[in-house]
Amino acid sequence: MKIAMIGTGYVGLVSGVCFSDFGHDVVCVDKDPAKIAKLERGEVPIYEPGLDALMAKNVEAGRLSFTLDLAKAIDGAEAIFIAVGTPTRRGDGHADLTYVMAAAAEIAQLARNYVVIVTKSTVPVGTNRQVKKTIRKANPALDFDVASNPEFLREGAAIDDFMKPDRVVVGVQSDRAADVMNAIYRPLFLRDFPIVTTDLESAEMIKYAANAFLATKITFINEIAALCERTGADIKQVSKGMGLDGRIGNKFLHAGPGYGGSCFPKDTKALARIGQDHAVPMQITETVIKVNEETKRRMIDKIFDLYDGALNGKTVAVLGVTFKPNTDDMRDAPALTIVPALVGAGAKVRVTDPQGRHEGEALLPGVQWMDDAYKAAQNADLIVILTEWNEFRALDLKKLARRMASPRMADLRNIYTVKDAKRAGFVAYDSIGRAAFRAEES
Repeated sequence: MKIAMIGTGYVGLVSGVCFSDFGHDVVCVDKDPAKIAKLERGEVPIYEPGLDALMAKNVEAGRLSFTLDLAKAIDGAEAIFIAVGTPTRRGDGHADLTYVMAAAAEIAQLARNYVVIVTKSTVPVGTNRQVKKTIRKANPALDFDVASNPEFLREGAAIDDFMKPDRVVVGVQSDRAADVMNAIYRPLFLRDFPIVTTDLESAEMIKYAANAFLATKITFINEIAALCERTGADIKQVSKGMGLDGRIGNKFLHAGPGYGGSCFPKDTKALARIGQDHAVPMQITETVIKVNEETKRRMIDKIFDLYDGALNGKTVAVLGVTFKPNTDDMRDAPALTIVPALVGAGAKVRVTDPQGRHEGEALLPGVQWMDDAYKAAQNADLIVILTEWNEFRALDLKKLARRMASPRMADLRNIYTVKDAKRAGFVAYDSIGRAAFRAEES
């Protein structure tokens, strides 16, 4: 089957590459000449483990290609996927559908034969019906169906999520469209991965509801962590005890500096706005958004407290700035709130991250980029762990402490323990939801 993928951002590129690995003939199209040129050279413009090798394999097999020419991409395609950006619109929290509707209008002008137009982008409930109206108005004679096929890809594990999904959600209005979508996902169906077929609105809502619920779990455990710090409980033990309950599960119960990334911040805001528009306030989601921002600011206070609020002139080494490991994505990362606060307080901030420098240099002015954690720690007064990259999970803490002017650590991912810090020679250590340690208090 020939598939056209409009948009070669994170969702579009990963989906296009994986569909081609299913055996489909996939053409990925984008308006950015530099991006297409890069892809044609075999270079992947995003960091996603394993994507470069999988892309090269399918290009070599002749199943995957890239173009700036939309007409060429959709010629003969049985399905056209729209995978363009839907950023939060300034001022009102709505998802900006400008690129989705522009793609729909262009498809209407160029498509000739029956085709299923599939929205892969995350869009508010009712968007696919708007897409249908846009296409119908632009080309009344076109024979087509629309479908909703939201993505559930975790950055850093996207290929596995696509190839071994918890479920595939497909919203359709006709059996004909359902048949096309079933044919596209047949390799997954044959391996017994669930294909959930719904109406358009339910498919759209599933995406928002799922992300809002996960964001809620993260925010809930962060609130419990704050309470643990005041009561003497240990959030790691609390999380484990909760997660063993089958009704709750252990995923997304890891206390940290707040959620970020390309999905949760944008989707929770959009869901809150959808609720307002329909006079059904999403009060839990609205609170989650508020508490998540407060969590990031609480991390700043925690860091400052390790030096009694006096960071002016101190050297701070920040380990990790991407919103999570195994990605180069900086969107809404806690680092974008925390690092500027350190710089603004007069600290000399050094940063190291395996993949974050490309985006981070522009987003985090006034910091010094270092090659690794040990170089960043040289003569530093304080270490802050912000992202739990594997490189930071097994550090030689004694080696770090010896290099530092005053070995103190704010472990905002709970990688280490007070015992680890004491043994290594740190004079102060704080984490999230657990007792802090200062040498003068021991």
